[in-house]
Order: sequence, then C-alpha cells, then structure tokens
Amino acid sequence: MIGSISPLGQQILSKPTSVVPEAGAAATAGVASSFAAALSDAAAQTAATLRQAEQLSIAGLQGKADTREVVDAVMSAEQSLQAAIAIRDKIVTAYLEVSRMGI
Repeated sequence: MIGSISPLGQQILSKPTSVVPEAGAAATAGVASSFAAALSDAAAQTAATLRQAEQLSIAGLQGKADTREVVDAVMSAEQSLQAAIAIRDKIVTAYLEVSRMGI
C-alpha cells in the first residue's frame, strides 16, 4: 500500500522558495520559522498517526475493529515513524557536518 504524501512533503512541494533573499536576516528568520513549523507539523502528524494506530490495535484486540483496518493503521504508523527517523538522521548528519567546518 502506498500512502499519501506526508504533510511536510506537501508543504515543500506547494511552497516554492526564492533563490534571492529579499531582506537578509528577516528573510532568513522567516525561512527558519517556516522550516521549524514544517518540522513541528510533521512531528505532530506522526504522533497522531501512531496514537491512532495504537487505539485501533487495542480496538482490534477487543474485537471492535476489523483486522484490515488495524493492519492499515499499523502500516501507516510504521511508514510515518520510518520517515520521522530518516528526517532525524538527516538533521543529525547535517549538524555533524556543520560542527566539523572550520570557522
């Protein structure tokens, strides 16, 4: 099953960025805050997906949910978690690269 594009991916695809900064530090602050907001939204969405999968799994154990629904929710949660881990790894790698740079 191929899931939909994550909210972070949708924001990146729908908001083109300009190559030339308009106002120096103000433009950089805007980009930083929008990046932080995008990461925050992606983390919140991932947490919600995991919470929903957990609730559906419990309902499935109680016999209140269909097996297919439980499997779909767990697979979606696994996909979201793997994406979050990949993003975290990229951020850590970028931080390590920046910390190795000479000033």
